[in-house]
Amino acid sequence: MKVYQMKKKEEIKMKQKPKKYFWHPMTDTRASEQETIIIERGEGNYIFNDSGEKLLDAVGGLWCMNVGHNRKTVNDAISKQMNKLSYYQLFTNIAHPKAYELAEKIITLAENEDMAKVFFTSGGSDSVDTALKITRQYWEAVEKPKKKMFISLERAYHGMHYGGTSVGGNDLYRKFIGPTLEGCIQVSSPHKKNKWNCEDPEKLTQLCIEEIVEKIDYYGADNIAAFIMEPIQGAGGIIVPPESYWPAVREVCDQYDILLISDEVVTGFGRSGSMFGCRGWGVKPDVMVLAKGLSSGYIPMGATVFNQRIVNGIESAENGANIIIHGQTYSGHPLGCVAALEVLKIVENENLPQNAKEVGAYLLDLLKPIQSEYSEYITDVRGKGLMLAIDFEDAGNFSPEEITNNVQHVADYAISQGVLVRDELKTIIISPSLTFTKEDAKKVYTSLANGLESLRRKNRK
Repeated sequence: MKVYQMKKKEEIKMKQKPKKYFWHPMTDTRASEQETIIIERGEGNYIFNDSGEKLLDAVGGLWCMNVGHNRKTVNDAISKQMNKLSYYQLFTNIAHPKAYELAEKIITLAENEDMAKVFFTSGGSDSVDTALKITRQYWEAVEKPKKKMFISLERAYHGMHYGGTSVGGNDLYRKFIGPTLEGCIQVSSPHKKNKWNCEDPEKLTQLCIEEIVEKIDYYGADNIAAFIMEPIQGAGGIIVPPESYWPAVREVCDQYDILLISDEVVTGFGRSGSMFGCRGWGVKPDVMVLAKGLSSGYIPMGATVFNQRIVNGIESAENGANIIIHGQTYSGHPLGCVAALEVLKIVENENLPQNAKEVGAYLLDLLKPIQSEYSEYITDVRGKGLMLAIDFEDAGNFSPEEITNNVQHVADYAISQGVLVRDELKTIIISPSLTFTKEDAKKVYTSLANGLESLRRKNRK
């Protein structure tokens, strides 16, 4: 992200940035230290930088601040637990009360999906690798040991651990790390701009399913453990599949005896307008991967949740596969558990999934017209709930470098207007807290529309 113009540059003295002794994730190591936006505090839907400026956080931390910043009840719950038991582990039949409470709460919330047991982790990448390992273990438990392969989507993002990187859909993440896991199959993303360039949603579903079946037939269903996918692809560009896509995938998985893993790290706990993304499509997966919104970013926390089929298969195994040879030091961390319990109470009491649905639809309606108004730049505006994207790609008027610069200009302009959005090469992503209001949404729209107008004026000079 480039240096941005302060709203009152002449009135605010720029602080000297401290020397940086760390690398940023997903960032050029040679980026200037002066380009860093330093966030000092947060309050509600706003964050404040080290110059005292207030920014509307339309990034939601990183898809995770579902209940907003600095909620007193969450802070108090963490503080109270810290004074009682700041840490203990869950290995070898040791536990603490908050692990019991949170596991029961998650299973209750996921009752519609027939979930049965929780494995706690420290975050999304942990949760994905847990899902991959335990699904393979399930097939060992039920004496189908050949089922080791995974199907995933192009443009998918499943975290940065080795397993998640292997099933992820972006080759860049694998470029410099050498061979990844064998047996990872990729199929087309259900995106209208994929290789078929299909605008008809039903036809797109049909083409995607035909390709999936072809891959299964080629590799053999007896070799495939699971299909892992996000209900709405997040980091891949907010790819909202056709309504018929998820039910059709579930049907294929059932037909070929392949487990379905729903990566709910971003969509879980309301962001898509339903408590879980898969619920929005009316589908029950076999495994759910949770993090981010689980604790709203207050304490790192994650969970992988398994349905009764998997639980029964593993717990009844006679070949040793009933033992979970997997774990992390901070699995079920007491502070993470109390943070999650308090966050989930807010999510339910304030009906944040419904708010995400309503405010997200309102913001999408505001943004949609800019696709035609600024068609020389914008090729698509899409979203579901409070997951929205504006594409600048493939308009035919600019080089790839110019497109990236256009995105950067609009994002920087938004910052100058007091709104922080996420710029990703050819896309602007909007993923605020689920406490966002229509007034907040209007402010985001205005800053982006004005940014596009500023870009148009700049390019006409």
